[in-house]
Amino acid sequence: MLPPPPPSKGAPVRPASEAGRRSLFPDATDAEWSDWRWHQRHAVRNLAQLEKYVSLTPDERAGVQETSELFRIGISPYYLSLIDRDHPFCPIRMQSIPVRAEARIRPGELEDPLGEDKTRPEEAIVHKYPDRVLFLALDTCSVYCRHCTRRRITKGGEAELTKEQMRRGLEYIRNHPEVRDVLISGGDPFLLSEERLEALLAPLHEIPHVEMVRIGTRVPVCLPMRVTDSLARLLRRYAPVYVVTHFNHPKEVTPEAREACERLVDHGVPVENQAVLMRQLNSDARIIRELSHALLRIRVRPYYLHQMDVAQGCEHLRTPISKGMEILQQLRGHTTGLAVPHLAVDLPGGGGKVTLQPDYVLERGEHETVFRNYKGERYLYPEPEQTDCSCPYDSVWQARRWG
Repeated sequence: MLPPPPPSKGAPVRPASEAGRRSLFPDATDAEWSDWRWHQRHAVRNLAQLEKYVSLTPDERAGVQETSELFRIGISPYYLSLIDRDHPFCPIRMQSIPVRAEARIRPGELEDPLGEDKTRPEEAIVHKYPDRVLFLALDTCSVYCRHCTRRRITKGGEAELTKEQMRRGLEYIRNHPEVRDVLISGGDPFLLSEERLEALLAPLHEIPHVEMVRIGTRVPVCLPMRVTDSLARLLRRYAPVYVVTHFNHPKEVTPEAREACERLVDHGVPVENQAVLMRQLNSDARIIRELSHALLRIRVRPYYLHQMDVAQGCEHLRTPISKGMEILQQLRGHTTGLAVPHLAVDLPGGGGKVTLQPDYVLERGEHETVFRNYKGERYLYPEPEQTDCSCPYDSVWQARRWG
């Protein structure tokens, strides 16, 4: 039997969180449920609170207890309302409730898997790539994902940057004219007040060599009511600002999440998605394809599919590299190219990102290259006789542009 078609565009859609809200938070008023700060105040943060809402498995209960000193719990009421309380492999549940395996550190796992701390000249700045920096704005999240690669930062404190740390971070960027791209992350920058966020965006916008700002956030996924018209207008004011969000499963693409993402896009703020490939959660080409299609329907571009980083406590969620390659193989040619994300591996210890794809080249020769297509059929591509690829006009263009 075919699944029912998605609701038609413009048709009224029942909020995905409605049933969970009525069951778990029956006393929450409409005004409270639509207030992101209410969700922050009522987030589930310990075992006693969690057991009020979810019948934990023995593995989950042990996971909460054994990881309590390693990495904190925090689940917004909205995200909690999406959990399937009858199935421990619910993707929302797997991302927000720890299991016992998370307390074990396996060989090869690293506290700082991306090697950020060794390229951190200021508390707020990671400068690993030549033309871009990471600006760590805070250590707080609306939901603490169990696959978090930056848990050494987000595991405690709940502190925003001090004014001095922010000043030093901005000064670093001013003094490094090679920096054209700033990624604001943390923690989740959308948990900053609009005043605090503008205090960061405004001075960045004034730095001549900063050409663009990206903001990494899970708020559209885990706390979509935070994305207000006021926030969207603020981001548009300092364009170009790109929002990079983090949907991992089509179950997260709810009507509420759609409203948040489309509000940003409608205000002129592009939104892209970086998913993480996780074993038994989304490690299937059908799931990734459905996720990509759901994102494109709400005008979010599937950008990266990340191989999970070797962060401590995450080995049980990691997939073999071959699984990501297999998924790309099953997507390429079977759906639009816009729905095929880049498969990215962030090399352990600070090597940076590399992207992978199936090898479609069978043979290389002087006069032709032999390819296979997505069906496995052989095709010849004739190589040109002329091979000089220099660009004679480039010196003229550069002289006019920079002269």
